[in-house]
Amino acid sequence: MCRLSVKQLRHYDEIGLLTPVRVDAGSGYRYYAPEQARDALTIALLREMDLPLAVISQALAAEPERRAQILRAERDRLAERISRDQARLEMLERLAEGGLPGYEVTISREPERRLAVVRAVCTPVEIGDKVEECVGRLLPVLGKTEIVWEPPLWGLYPLDLEERMEIAVGVQTPQEEGLPGLEFEVLPGGLVAETMHIGPYAQLPLAYSALFATLHERGLRPQAPVREAYLVGPAEAPQEELMTRLIIPVQESMA
Repeated sequence: MCRLSVKQLRHYDEIGLLTPVRVDAGSGYRYYAPEQARDALTIALLREMDLPLAVISQALAAEPERRAQILRAERDRLAERISRDQARLEMLERLAEGGLPGYEVTISREPERRLAVVRAVCTPVEIGDKVEECVGRLLPVLGKTEIVWEPPLWGLYPLDLEERMEIAVGVQTPQEEGLPGLEFEVLPGGLVAETMHIGPYAQLPLAYSALFATLHERGLRPQAPVREAYLVGPAEAPQEELMTRLIIPVQESMA
């Protein structure tokens, strides 16, 4: 009647999520009170939405205001997952229609650059949000101080996208002080592999795949940090026309 199987009811009893009013000692039958039907139906509904049992337990035990906060947090996580899945669908569609996109990878020399940066720590799925946050911290400082800086904005990332990693967003400037809240980082000049990506940031993995394939084929070793130069950003063009220069410092393999 409450859309829960006997197996589910037994499991929810064992973990304390939905405890029966009594259990018959002889038959093992579980008996529930009518007022437990609402909780049982809520559990069934939330499980259909793939909410973890731990979250469901917290929501059922919480006061209405706190319960709403818990469910909104799950809604936000679901929306983020849908957004990531949509980006993956678009990449698969692009691959299905035309195969692996052709990226021209060049080996060149990059000059030394001195950047004023803001940093953040994030997980791989948080990169987009953290980059926006960094830009939101960086641009007001640049706007309030009369410093000379050269477009574009730069993003700095580790080679491996670890569970917790440090990223940075900055601009090139000759100034060495007078920038509260900003740090400075010198990117040494030298040999690099680079390519140009035109399109949404969610499809950057396609460009990185081409870059790293070229490095392996030519026996070059990548060096951190990976650099992204945002030549045309979201404020200047639609997603399909964004232009990002990807740069990976390299050195010739000693093997």
